Amino acid sequence: MTRFKRQRDAMVRAQLIDRGIADERVLDAMREVPREQFVPENHRELSYRDGPLPIEDGQTISQPYIVALMAEALELEPGDRILEVGAGSGYAAAVLSRIAAEVYAIEYHEQLARLARERIGVLGYDNVEIMHGDGTRGWPAHAPFDAILVSAGGPDVPPTLLDQLAIGGRMVIPVGDRTHSQELLRVRKVDPHEYNQDSLGRVQFVPLVGGEGWQAGESTQRTARWTPKISLKRHLLAHRIGDVCEPFETIETADIEPLIQRIGNAKVVLIGEASHGTSEFYRMRARITQALIEQAGFTAVGIEADWPDTSMLDRYVRNWDGQQLASPPFSRFPVWMWRNREMLAFVDWLAEHNRRQSDRRQEVSIHGLDLYSLYNSIYNVLEYLDRVDPSAADRARQRYACFSPWEKDPATYGRATVAGEREGCEDEVVATLLDLLERQMEYRTADGEAFFDTEQNARVVRDAERYYRVMYYGSRESWNLRDRHMFSTLESVLRHRGDDARAVVWAHNSHVGNAAATEMGMRGEINIGQLARETWGDEAYLIGFGTDHGTVAAASNWDEPMQVMQVRPSHPDSYEQVFHQVSHERFALPLRHAASETVRHDLAAQRLERAIGVIYRPETERVSHYFETVLPKQFDEYIWFDETSAVQPLDDRDNEALDDMHPLKT
Repeated sequence: MTRFKRQRDAMVRAQLIDRGIADERVLDAMREVPREQFVPENHRELSYRDGPLPIEDGQTISQPYIVALMAEALELEPGDRILEVGAGSGYAAAVLSRIAAEVYAIEYHEQLARLARERIGVLGYDNVEIMHGDGTRGWPAHAPFDAILVSAGGPDVPPTLLDQLAIGGRMVIPVGDRTHSQELLRVRKVDPHEYNQDSLGRVQFVPLVGGEGWQAGESTQRTARWTPKISLKRHLLAHRIGDVCEPFETIETADIEPLIQRIGNAKVVLIGEASHGTSEFYRMRARITQALIEQAGFTAVGIEADWPDTSMLDRYVRNWDGQQLASPPFSRFPVWMWRNREMLAFVDWLAEHNRRQSDRRQEVSIHGLDLYSLYNSIYNVLEYLDRVDPSAADRARQRYACFSPWEKDPATYGRATVAGEREGCEDEVVATLLDLLERQMEYRTADGEAFFDTEQNARVVRDAERYYRVMYYGSRESWNLRDRHMFSTLESVLRHRGDDARAVVWAHNSHVGNAAATEMGMRGEINIGQLARETWGDEAYLIGFGTDHGTVAAASNWDEPMQVMQVRPSHPDSYEQVFHQVSHERFALPLRHAASETVRHDLAAQRLERAIGVIYRPETERVSHYFETVLPKQFDEYIWFDETSAVQPLDDRDNEALDDMHPLKT
C-alpha cells in the first residue's frame, strides 16, 4: 500500500465516515480517485489535509468532505448523466465518474480545463468529457441531466441550468455572496416549472463566473445579469394577453362581475399587493372585497396587521366593547401602511354596511393576522383578566414579567435569549395561554367576543416570543413561523365566525401567492397562500397585483420616515415587463380560468416578479426586490395597473375631521 493510498483510506475514515457520509458508492469513489494527481506539485504532500488547497489560475480544489457531501446529496444512480459546472482541477468530475455513467464538466478558465482533461486522461477515466466555456449556460447538446453539480458559488440558481435538469433531477449549488459564505442548496425538479429545495449548510466557494453568475471582476453586490428574452416573442405574448384580459378604465367603473363569478364558492379569497404603499392596490382590493361581502356573503376580513390594533377597528365596525390599547392603533412603523385615506374609506364603508344588517351574524368582522404586537397583546390579555378574573390576572402578570424590560423592544429579548444572556419566556407564555383555554367556557359565557380577542392575543404572545428568538437563526425559520401564525389566525377567525364563514385576506403578494411556485419555495419558505391551497384546494382563490412604474409610499430603511418614491420601470426579464407591453393600461387577467390556454402556457415560463415592501431601495432593485416565480401557479388571477400612485397617509386635516370615537383618530 502506497503512502498516498494509506492517507486516502485515513481521509475516508476520519473526514468522511466519522462526519456522517454513508453512501458506500461515494466512499468507494473517494477511496479510488488519487486526489494527489489533481493538486499542483508544490502542494502534493498536503493532498489529504482536511481543507481546500490552491490550484492554478488562483482557484482552489475543494475540501474532500465537501466533495463527498455534494456527491452524496446528488443521490446518484449508476446510469445517471451528470453535469458539473466549475470543473476546476477535475477532481470532483473524476469522483463522480466512478459513481455514474457519464460526466460532462465545464470550466470557465481555459488553463484549468486543459489540465483537468490531461489528468482525467492519464487516469483512463473515459466516461468524462471536459469543456472550456461558460458553465452557467450548461451543455445543451447533452441535456437533460439527471444531476447537476455546481462547484462554484453563484448569486442565484441559474435558470438555464434549471431548464437542463431532467424531471426528478437534482442540482447541488452554493448560492450567496461572492466573497463571503454561501448556502449549499439541493434543488429537485418536480415538473417543468416546479422545484423543491433544501439546505445542506453554509459553505464558501470561489465565485461562479458567467452570463448567469458573477461577472469577471464584479463586486459582491449582485446586478441584473439576465439576458433579455427575444422581444418579438414578448410582444406576441403581450398581444395575446391583450386579447383575453378584461380591461377597465377606472377602479370605480370596472366590471368585476366576471371575477366574482370565477371566485364562485371559494371559502377564502386572498388578495395581494405588489407593495405596501400603492393606492390602486388598496382601492381595488376594497372594491373586490365590498362585492364579495354584498353579493357572496363573506363575513370576515383578515389583514397583514397586528391583532390588537385591528381589534380596535373591529370594535368600531361591529360595535362591541373590549379592552383599549395604551396608544392609538397602528402607531408603530410603518404607520402609513394602515393609517391612510384608502383604508379609512374602507373602514367607514364596513361600519356603514354592518349598521344596515338586521342579523348580527351577517356583520363583517376585521382582524389582524400578524404577530409583531408582543407589548400590546400582553397589555390586552392583562386588562381583560383584570376585569373578569383578578387572580388569573395576577398569575399572568407574574409570568409576563419574564419579558421585563423588553416588552417594547422584543428584538432585544430575542438577541439576549439566543446569546445565552438570559433564559427564554416560552414556558411562561404557554402556561398563560393554557390557563385561558382551561377556563374558556366560563370566560366565553361572560363575553364571547372579548374572550376570543384575548385568546388570540395570548396566542400572539406565544408565537411572538418564538418569532423573536427564531429570527436570529435565519430568515427562513422566522418567515415560516410568521406565515404559519397568520394562517392559524385565519383558521381561528373562520371557526369563530361559524360554519358558513367566508373570509377575504389582504396581504402582500409574497404572502398570498402560492410560495411553492416561487423562488421562496425553493428556499424552503411557505406562506399563507400555499397553506390555503393545501388546506382548501380550489376553495382558496389567490389574486395578485402588479405595476410597471409610478410612485410608492415607502422608507429607505426600517424606522425611517416615509417618502413618496419613484418606482423604476420594470426589469426586462420580468412578468411586469410582459404586462407593460399589453395595449391596455389596467386589466384583470384570469389565470386559473384562462380564456386562452396558450396564454397560460406562455406565462408558465419562469420569470422575475417585483416585490416592494415598506422598504424600497431602487438602487439595488434587482437584488432586493425581485424573485423568480411561475405566475399561473402562484395566482389564480392577476390585476394590472401600468402606472400607480402612492397611498395617502392620514394627516392633521383627516384627524380633525374624524369623530372622537373613530379608531383611526390620534
